Amino acid sequence: MNLSKGLSGFCSSVLASVQNKVLAIACAWIFAFSFLVFASPAAAHHPLGGKVPSNFFEGFMSGLAHPVIGFDHLAFIVAIGLFAAVKKQGFWIPLAFVGSAAIGTGLHLMSIDLPLVELAVATSVLGFGILLAIKNSPNYLVVTALAAIAGLFHGHAYGEAIFGAENVALWSYLAGFTIIQLVISGAAFFAGKKVLSGDLAIAPNLRSAGLVICGIGASLLASNISALIFSVPKS
Repeated sequence: MNLSKGLSGFCSSVLASVQNKVLAIACAWIFAFSFLVFASPAAAHHPLGGKVPSNFFEGFMSGLAHPVIGFDHLAFIVAIGLFAAVKKQGFWIPLAFVGSAAIGTGLHLMSIDLPLVELAVATSVLGFGILLAIKNSPNYLVVTALAAIAGLFHGHAYGEAIFGAENVALWSYLAGFTIIQLVISGAAFFAGKKVLSGDLAIAPNLRSAGLVICGIGASLLASNISALIFSVPKS
């Protein structure tokens, strides 16, 4: 009887593990397909429909909205929040990203262009999805440096929505997108900690989330590459 129960429990655990992996892979492919169909690499993500914020309220609301309505930015912010939960002293990862994003926005406002910004943003989503999905990832210092580099490109993209605005709208925009990024990454951090501690009724790892983010990043990258290819004028 005990042997029978033991075998039954073992089989159930194996089946559950297989089902979780299949579900994670399926989710990744569904996300990838969805983004390939619907994602636009142009995604300047203008919260006000292309209008430059003209006052404090518009600037602040635009700053809050930009990282949320841009799926590439949102996916990356969630990824770094989850990664922070995995690493010792991982809180430096989102802090480095947010600070660097502000610098990237400043570069844009000073008309200092970075190459292939949207492509770099998509690559960063895919890269951090891979890092989150693999078993052994670099230490937090390396990941923090990578997050800071990614922040320059994400911040440069943020700057497009505020370019040409007055100082009041500009500073409120910077405050808005700084706050929302810290809130989202902080929420992902605490959710990740809950998962890893086993407090939630799901497997205590975040690799499935990494696979989903990989799917998003891969689709965004493919979309941006296709846009570059087809936008090249034929001779």
